[in-house]
Amino acid sequence: MPEIKNYTLNFGPQHPAAHGVLRLVLEMDGEVIERADPHIGLLHRATEKLAETKPYNQTIGYMDRLDYVSMMCNEHGYVLAIEKLLGVDIPERASYIRVMFDEITRILNHLMWIGTHALDVGAMTMFLYAFREREDLMDMYEAVSGARMHATYYRPGGVARDLPEAMPQYQSNRWRSQKDADHLNQNRQGSLLDFAEDFIRRFPGYIDEYETLLTDNRIWKQRTVGIGVVSEERAYQLGFTGPMLRGSGVEWDLRKKQPYEVYERMDFDIPVGTNGDCYDRYLVRIEEMRQSNRIIGQCIDWLRANPGIVITENHKVAPPRREELKADMEGLIHHFKLFTEGYTLPEGEVYTAIEHPKGEFGVYLISDGANKPYRVKIRAPGFAHLSSMNEMAQGHMLADVVAIIGTQDIVFGEIDR
Repeated sequence: MPEIKNYTLNFGPQHPAAHGVLRLVLEMDGEVIERADPHIGLLHRATEKLAETKPYNQTIGYMDRLDYVSMMCNEHGYVLAIEKLLGVDIPERASYIRVMFDEITRILNHLMWIGTHALDVGAMTMFLYAFREREDLMDMYEAVSGARMHATYYRPGGVARDLPEAMPQYQSNRWRSQKDADHLNQNRQGSLLDFAEDFIRRFPGYIDEYETLLTDNRIWKQRTVGIGVVSEERAYQLGFTGPMLRGSGVEWDLRKKQPYEVYERMDFDIPVGTNGDCYDRYLVRIEEMRQSNRIIGQCIDWLRANPGIVITENHKVAPPRREELKADMEGLIHHFKLFTEGYTLPEGEVYTAIEHPKGEFGVYLISDGANKPYRVKIRAPGFAHLSSMNEMAQGHMLADVVAIIGTQDIVFGEIDR
């Protein structure tokens, strides 16, 4: 027999299954992977350095663009760091709104993940199903912030504005008849909370549909069971967090173990896997969507019963209301100072972490007493997960690399920050 030499294959950076500008240099023995070397830095956007050149309140928009599938969760980590150093208390209603939108964001993230992961592995229908539900959640983002993706809705001291009393309506046009518009507007007659309530009532049925398509599908199981296995001990050593860690059997969730905002008042469970393979991580994320749905329901009930302010009244941190601004010289000065200079944080350092849909998203801030941070370091969950690519892919086939990238739920905005 002739001896077959190993050959090197470039996977990406422009590859539909690379989930961003990931370049993998794969050393292959026939179809089997001997070594997988991820190359990053092709997207580098210098978010941390940009944050160090701008006042604190002007960097919130950059956070949305890190993991551009989990926008408000990124903002949350950054805003909590500022609040912790400033010592600002936020209104209770703002905490509930944040928790509700964190969970809406978690569902948004997991829908994008299941759609693209299944598409990479070869299931087209999932992608279309998942995007149908994402549309409703994006409408909630838009109703509350004016933007479908990059919301910039969380602010130090609370959230930018209260939940709207009316949802935007579909209009008839030359592509959509009045009858179709009326049908689409059926669940948009009330407030945002009514619309969200209607969504969480329908959503468990949609998750059942996803499970019907995938959970016992033998092709799906052949492509995910026993692929990319990471043991419990190794998951700790590799710095895994979030569903990657829970899929390996570790019951660790910052919402339960180090609660922030009002998570300690929420009733929900932490789903945990047993085998640490792609299939277990799939099951964990599916169950997480059901748990997020429960949390959103609890937030809706509380928010209905407790109206109130949604941002601190301390005008050194949060701008005054528009009526104040136009009637009061003091309000005008506060507004002008806030949006030109921002505010200064006391000297010190702070680290805050939240349970982001992908894992632990941490923000480390050092303040030297100026109006912009001396140093910002972001702990992105995807970065630690990508570093395990070589270990997870070794001995698998080329097609399994695609399943492993999918199960890691990588978004390059946060890796190449």
